[in-house]
Amino acid sequence: MQGKLIVIAIGGNSLIEDPKKVTVDAQYRAAEKTAHHIADIIEKGNRVVIVHGNGPQVGYILFRSEYARKVLHSVPLDSCVADTQGAIGYQLQKALDNEFIARGMSNRAVTVVTQVEVDPADPSFGNPTKPIGSFMTEEDALEHQKNFGWAVKEDAGRGWRRVVPSPKPQSIIELDTIKFLSESGVAVIAAGGGGIPVIRDEEGAFWGKEAVIDKDLAAAILAKSLKADAFIISTAVEKVCLDYNKPTQRAIDEMTTEEARKYSEEGQFAPGSMLPKIQAIVDYVESTGNLGMITDPEHIPSALKGEAGTRIVR
Repeated sequence: MQGKLIVIAIGGNSLIEDPKKVTVDAQYRAAEKTAHHIADIIEKGNRVVIVHGNGPQVGYILFRSEYARKVLHSVPLDSCVADTQGAIGYQLQKALDNEFIARGMSNRAVTVVTQVEVDPADPSFGNPTKPIGSFMTEEDALEHQKNFGWAVKEDAGRGWRRVVPSPKPQSIIELDTIKFLSESGVAVIAAGGGGIPVIRDEEGAFWGKEAVIDKDLAAAILAKSLKADAFIISTAVEKVCLDYNKPTQRAIDEMTTEEARKYSEEGQFAPGSMLPKIQAIVDYVESTGNLGMITDPEHIPSALKGEAGTRIVR
């Protein structure tokens, strides 16, 4: 697979190897491992655009903001996403550049702070469901609801959390810039955390919204818009499984988009985990006819050779 354009989406959790040891340095060490696997692809002459998640990292920013609310201003969600785009982008960019230097490659990486347009009439704005931030007791959650106007919900028996809108991405504002950089041979890190959600007013100006965008859906739009030759979603497992965590669990090497839809309707994929990844891949594959894959960071290079991961085809 020489000289292809590949969009790779990696999860924010992939930068946290040990939940008990969450430091900036530890996240960078995890970024180094991901960068090593991605550099293998670039070294073979392929161009890469990387989209990263930011769920845990946004949660940390909000947690700090809560602790400091008596002495400092709060941070709106669009700014939280922008902050993580810069911080995580810097870690991945540095890790890739150092990997290129170690291999004697002339390639370079760059991070693009990316806005993603959403529909102001998206139904999620009237029904926020995306959990963010830390877990709370019911008492604390209701206090936050009263004092800060948060929408809060109980999260699967684990505690209460703030929930926010998660509108569907419509378009990538910086698409032309990302395309130009990619065509110039630069490894581009873009649409981090699904992009900064913005709406357009009647005069065409952009305004940030208190929301988060699913990074896999945004990555699919980016892959389609760039006419990427392949779209890979990197996650915690090497292959997609049916009957996950059951005695009958079985891995899937390849499935059609029709089979993926069937399994989704049967409830095979968890709504907050594998389901949005399957939906994003199906959207991309049906729109382009090109290859979609789901695997873990370690197996990205071999997945492109057809030796690992789950392939989704039309």
